[in-house]
Amino acid sequence: MFWKTQIPVFIVFVVGMLTLLQWFIPHAPLNQIQVHMTQWFDIIAVFAIVLGGLNLLKLQFAKITSRQHDWQYALVTIVGFFVMLIFGFTKMGVEDEAVRLGSHLQREGSNFHWMFFNVFTPLSSTMFALLAFFVASASYRAFRIRNAEATLLLVAGIILMLGRVPIGHILTAWAPPYLQLPAIQEWIYSVPNLAGARAIMIGIGLGMVATSLRFILGIEKSFLGGDE
Repeated sequence: MFWKTQIPVFIVFVVGMLTLLQWFIPHAPLNQIQVHMTQWFDIIAVFAIVLGGLNLLKLQFAKITSRQHDWQYALVTIVGFFVMLIFGFTKMGVEDEAVRLGSHLQREGSNFHWMFFNVFTPLSSTMFALLAFFVASASYRAFRIRNAEATLLLVAGIILMLGRVPIGHILTAWAPPYLQLPAIQEWIYSVPNLAGARAIMIGIGLGMVATSLRFILGIEKSFLGGDE
């Protein structure tokens, strides 16, 4: 139907063009568009968070009712969700009644603050610590010498690792300063690595421009859903 396909495409075109023009015409009223768009984005994000929370509860309840594998973790997720929700919308743990609702989230002593820094933060640190083992496993597979590129990656990786620890300086303390491992690893990190990172960022930027133009011009219609 027309109103389901063409009208959304037209809205995307108008919004995209106005947002694009405000970078080239920094005068009223175009220069205020970004502020209003940001506010609308925040409003939409709030509804998206609500839908995301409801979808999370739906999936976890389904695991519990069907007794799927490790359904107990789903129960812990639901309990933690509601506990943090209650602490977030109430001032539980805050003795000062004058504290404005909302500011208590960052107030030391509130239940929300305690749960965040004593439960959530340690759990996040644990997850990142476990990632070290996956990184080590991936590095082992990537550093195996198979061709010239893999050999170069292996050598650069060893230099970077040794150059960032005291033993790297001890092993090459006899060499001139510019040939010591810390200096070599700093050069690798600041020159070849930075060049590669900038090339990747340029590629990402070009990809974003191409994708944005496809949406603005109505070539890409995946946001409509279905087969459009």
